[in-house]
Amino acid sequence: MTVLSSTLDSDGPEYAAHRAAMLGKLAALDAEHAKAVAGGGPKYVERHHRRGKLLARERIELLLDPDTPFLELSPLAGWGSDYQVGASLVTGIGVIEGVECLVTANDPTVRGGASNPWTLKKALRANEIAFANRLPCVSLVESGGADLPSQKEIFIPGGALFKDLTRLSAAGIPTIAVVFGNSTAGGAYIPGMSDHVIMVKERAKVFLGGPPLVKMATGEESDDESLGGAEMHARTSGLADYFATDEQDALRQARRVVHRLNWRKAHPDPGPAEPPAYAEDELLGIVPDDLKTPFDPREVIARIVDASDFDEFKPLYGPSLVTGWARLHGYPVGILANAQGVLFSAESQKAAQFIQLANQRDIPLVFLHNTTGYMVGKQYEQGGIIKHGAMMINAVSNSRVPHLSVLVGASYGAGHYGMCGRAYDPRFLFAWPSSKSAVMGPQQLAGVLSLVARASAEAKGRPYDEEADASLRAMVEQQIESESLPMFLSGRLYDDGVIDPRDTRTVLGLCLSAIHTAPVEGARGGFGIFRM
Repeated sequence: MTVLSSTLDSDGPEYAAHRAAMLGKLAALDAEHAKAVAGGGPKYVERHHRRGKLLARERIELLLDPDTPFLELSPLAGWGSDYQVGASLVTGIGVIEGVECLVTANDPTVRGGASNPWTLKKALRANEIAFANRLPCVSLVESGGADLPSQKEIFIPGGALFKDLTRLSAAGIPTIAVVFGNSTAGGAYIPGMSDHVIMVKERAKVFLGGPPLVKMATGEESDDESLGGAEMHARTSGLADYFATDEQDALRQARRVVHRLNWRKAHPDPGPAEPPAYAEDELLGIVPDDLKTPFDPREVIARIVDASDFDEFKPLYGPSLVTGWARLHGYPVGILANAQGVLFSAESQKAAQFIQLANQRDIPLVFLHNTTGYMVGKQYEQGGIIKHGAMMINAVSNSRVPHLSVLVGASYGAGHYGMCGRAYDPRFLFAWPSSKSAVMGPQQLAGVLSLVARASAEAKGRPYDEEADASLRAMVEQQIESESLPMFLSGRLYDDGVIDPRDTRTVLGLCLSAIHTAPVEGARGGFGIFRM
């Protein structure tokens, strides 16, 4: 076996400083996650419980198999916006009756579970994950529909939610709706377009228009139960397939529906895997607080892959990019990890070949980001860095094996694209609290703007205001720094979550298991023209 050797000095001052900085970032992250878990706050949580209702995460816990993990997705959605962190929706992957499912649950403690623009983005991302990985979808529904003040941002794109449900069903991917409360207006189409529908007695209310709207539109007097109650839909309209006496009964019935799906994974479980030879806790002290300081990504790889066993590909060529083969929780993977930050021509060509090999062998790819982008300068431009970088991006774009991306350190410029950033459709993308991502580093971007302004003033024959320049540079640096941080990016759904480095192996293992529910097949040719 080719077990990686670690040179990490976990007793040294450098390691201690890195670890302390990471723990500080994790404390801040935990505080933001707590806001999502808190939902609408103690007042509305207490009111919800007083009505005899379970919270969104309590419903999920009862739905899932006991003592199985739940990989929550996009928990920081809406961070930094005017809306509650978490976007009034919980989404994630969990195991129900032995079947991996995509679960969504409205949080009714946040404005009655109403959907805001971030709720929509989060729900669409969940549907995208379900479709790509062929995961059955279970929706735990209790929502008053669109948050009306923001309807201009929801109504038109929101129709994609219902389109997604029909596309999932058409693809043979089961969809199950469990209705606990309101599911009104456009929200009525969630149970209306799901394959299986369960409604809770005297609680579920599913109608296109509630009694006030019906009164305004037609003059008809009606009540919630006769218009859209669970019993009416079970006995009269036929919309409800199953009638539950209470929430616990509804969740029990949902588990039985999944049990009867006769659902099979495309690939069998690989079975037990040997853990890494090095402690995952040591991942806290590898990445420096200052991302300009290089670190060896093999130290990360050694703590996430099975038995720390890694067969490196082209180790002497293009050394700024580490590539190689390993297993992770028993699943074969190809890994691309940035070593010294900059991608040169050799690294780009090496990556393109490696990606092609993974596609030939139907092996998923894991990208560990720490790049400042492709190298610039006269020597490198003349050496063909554009065409070689394009070769790598071409390979990433047309690769058909599943991609998993983890932003460990920097992820700047076109390097973010070449390493399969969000725009390149990785199946999953997660970030460490140490990561940063932007068009370039704050100092570089501010410096470029300064040079452009200085050249403009010189061309016009005007004196340059050095004091204003210093002020502008400071302002731009501060803005870009804040906009490159992981919580800011996660709030905009540019990743699927910011994770504790110690959880990286577990998170990637859960993702790989979900991915293998669908067939894993690489591209055989079809990579477009590689400029040589």
